[in-house]
Amino acid sequence: MRPAYRPAGLSAAQQYLILRTANSFGGHGRLSRGSLVWFYSARPSAISRLYEMELNFQQGEFPQVIVRAPDLNVLAGGKDLPHVYAQEPPRLCLFLPWTGEWNSQRTLVETMLPWSVLWLYYFETWLRSGEWTGGGMHPPTSPEKEESWQSMAAV
Repeated sequence: MRPAYRPAGLSAAQQYLILRTANSFGGHGRLSRGSLVWFYSARPSAISRLYEMELNFQQGEFPQVIVRAPDLNVLAGGKDLPHVYAQEPPRLCLFLPWTGEWNSQRTLVETMLPWSVLWLYYFETWLRSGEWTGGGMHPPTSPEKEESWQSMAAV
């Protein structure tokens, strides 16, 4: 029996080229062996503040998006940020790794960038209401819950 055909994922260089040429979000970045960093600005609505974002992608790993400015923890007034993988710097929870929502055949332009802007929209709603309306599973906020979360992610 032949193994199932599995298309190769996009390389960091291919993702970088797409970010540079087919990206309505703008930005700039750098490419190094098997990885890229992309810096961009995002405004989730016409009345929103401007956020400075950083997208990190290493081939063979899941992409990560970090909010560099303004400081989300300051905006949250001391409350734990909702729906993040890390509080400092805020590393956004944009997808569940084990569900296939993101895979290496998908472009960062069609996934991470718009998903991060949508996350910011829900974040601003949360700042006003105190309720996260963006759905999804929330990563743990305590070390005790982290172990069970990591075991789920390994599935």
